[in-house]
Amino acid sequence: MLTYIYILAITAEAMSGALAAGRRNMDMFGVSVIAFITALGGGTIRDILLGHFPVSWTQHPEYIYLTVSAGLITMLIARFMHHLHKIFLLLDAMGLIAFTIIGCNVALELGYSTPIVVMAGMITGIFGGILRDVLCQRVPVVFRHELYASISLLVALLYLQLEQMGLNHDLNLILSFATGIMMRVAAIYWHWSLPVFSYAPGRWK
Repeated sequence: MLTYIYILAITAEAMSGALAAGRRNMDMFGVSVIAFITALGGGTIRDILLGHFPVSWTQHPEYIYLTVSAGLITMLIARFMHHLHKIFLLLDAMGLIAFTIIGCNVALELGYSTPIVVMAGMITGIFGGILRDVLCQRVPVVFRHELYASISLLVALLYLQLEQMGLNHDLNLILSFATGIMMRVAAIYWHWSLPVFSYAPGRWK
């Protein structure tokens, strides 16, 4: 099940990367690169930091074709994307949760301690979007809007807690995934966010 969700997730993330590239008036090559980095960048950074080689997507070239194709297709259907905004937010939420759980799994299989497992999950979940926004010269969305990175953290902690309790793995996947989706959708609907730090030097003179 997680494999199918992963495929859906990287497709959605590639499309979000293509849209961000379009806002910066990039050409087809730029769109393809940003789409690929958005979809697979988090997992790549995770694998490098954990010493997990070969990097996962190098063993699955079909993921390259999928992400680049999703980016290019987005160029053709971009004019209709605003009609699919809500669906796209749901797909993005699915990607965040799926990547987080996958990242935790990889770190667990490598025998890392709990803090590293949690960080691996979060890096996989959010770093593709961070790379996308940095390359597109924007403040990363994960730091500005409704709860996003925090959802990744909570999902990682929940998944590990249920794993340590000995819950059936498939049931753990379902519960963690469903809980993460509900939290992310609730954050979007009710605009939940962390306190914002706003600093203006002149104000304190």
